[in-house]
Amino acid sequence: MDEQTLQGWIERFPQLRVLVVGDYFLDKYLVMDRTLSETSLETGLEAYQVVEVRCSPGAAGTVTSNLRALGAQVTALGIVGDDGEGYELRRGLMTRGVEDKWLLTLTDRFTPTYTKPLMREPDGRVHELNRLDIKNRQPLAATAEDELIRRLRALVPYMDAVIVADQVQERNHGVITDRVREEIVHLAALFRDKVFGVDSRERIGLYRHVIIKPNRREAARAIDSGWDGDDTALKWPEIARYGAQLFQRTGRPVYLTMGAEGIALFGAGKPQRIPAVPVTGEIDPVGAGDSTMAGIVLALAAGATPAEAALVGNLVASITIQQIGTTGTASPAQLLARFRETAGNKAA
Repeated sequence: MDEQTLQGWIERFPQLRVLVVGDYFLDKYLVMDRTLSETSLETGLEAYQVVEVRCSPGAAGTVTSNLRALGAQVTALGIVGDDGEGYELRRGLMTRGVEDKWLLTLTDRFTPTYTKPLMREPDGRVHELNRLDIKNRQPLAATAEDELIRRLRALVPYMDAVIVADQVQERNHGVITDRVREEIVHLAALFRDKVFGVDSRERIGLYRHVIIKPNRREAARAIDSGWDGDDTALKWPEIARYGAQLFQRTGRPVYLTMGAEGIALFGAGKPQRIPAVPVTGEIDPVGAGDSTMAGIVLALAAGATPAEAALVGNLVASITIQQIGTTGTASPAQLLARFRETAGNKAA
């Protein structure tokens, strides 16, 4: 891949239409100042004082933010509650230019929310306190599944790519239930000219006819039921076995991410190892997988080979992990600059 080729793909990004279906969360940060703390008259406990509130789309919303930053047209399909968190999530998506009209609002569901309290101490040090999670504790109703499937069937024919963000651990409690997953698999087999990319924390091994992007832990658990080891200790023979078996199941490329070791790509030929793009200084890996997925899918939809798409994914992630304390994104200009920097380092 040379710079001219990458530039050509980047110029195509704004023409690409991507559907992101899955679990949309609200990330809500509460910044508190210890010097302003009060004592509750009722309980005698310290009453924390919030001085800043930051909200942003998380989970599937992180994928949409990365796609929009790279210039793609993005449509969101998922579920929000009829609540304040749902309002904030929709506002965050709209602010980023994501089409949100296909989101389903349900009065009997929460908008999944990660509330992250950050305490600013008198010495200026900021640290995170216990996270507060709002999640749905009941399976999704069949009527909601029916509507999601109807909207999927209506949207997919008009898209260049579909990204599935299957984030909820509890089976059938999130957007990607067994029925919705089977419909995605059916549509992927039907529309083979479109790029379907899937991220799934717990059920990556159940997908067929789609590109999947597991990390080492997810791949191990998909092949060896009940596996609960140290994923960083996995050696290449084990990783190669997991990737090869997952490719046999899906029939589409498997991008097995390995953090600083890059991506192992499995397809019809021999496995390929695409090195990570080296970076210096402090890093924040939160959201790196989502940015990698955005880069891979857009590159494939623009005409890249699977290996070239893996490199684009690594380039995007190398930019986002350098953005500390926030879920980062990469612009086309940053992507080109990082490619030039990487190419220059190799030449030197």
